[in-house]
Amino acid sequence: MGSVGLLYVGAVLFVNGCMLLGWVKGTSAAPLNVFVGLLQVLTPTYLIFTADGNTEQILGASGLYLFGFTYLYVAFNLFFDLDGTGLGWFSGFVAVCAVVYAVLSFAREPVDPTFGVIWLYWAFLWGLFWMVLARGEDWLGRFTGAVAAIQGWVTGVIPAFLLLTGQWRGANATWAIAYAAFGIVVFGLLYPRLRGTRTATPAPAPAAA
Repeated sequence: MGSVGLLYVGAVLFVNGCMLLGWVKGTSAAPLNVFVGLLQVLTPTYLIFTADGNTEQILGASGLYLFGFTYLYVAFNLFFDLDGTGLGWFSGFVAVCAVVYAVLSFAREPVDPTFGVIWLYWAFLWGLFWMVLARGEDWLGRFTGAVAAIQGWVTGVIPAFLLLTGQWRGANATWAIAYAAFGIVVFGLLYPRLRGTRTATPAPAPAAA
């Protein structure tokens, strides 16, 4: 179920990124945030209730709530035209938690350094939403949208299909290095091109996994 949820995390990240880039209207993106948000709340709830005290399963499920609550919060902001500051500070909280999950992926058995890098991707994206929504740094809006849209594929869709087909090799250090290099190069190249260009959509649309 986690792999299936990850696929739709990729979908909503892509759509929310397109919204910040001005390609999708906020009201059009809201329903998908509701659908995926509910999925990412119901799934970990089921996993925790059926874990029978298995702390590893509970730990793995706990991170899904970060995504579920974020997407539902986005939907509320879009439906009710909220100012976004609460969502921004929540995104800052999630960014810190994502760093913790990244450290656990690197250091805790079973070690999965590639997913550790992916958690750092998400921490970066949630950090951008904290900057845009809580700190009012609107000049980062379109850059944030581009990062979200790309991460939808790189951290959601591609890993989901690899996991679903049994091809995931997260413990392979080469994969982790490739993921890290991709993010540094691509986002580094996008930053000077998109910084300073304000988002075309005033409504917030944050991430992550």
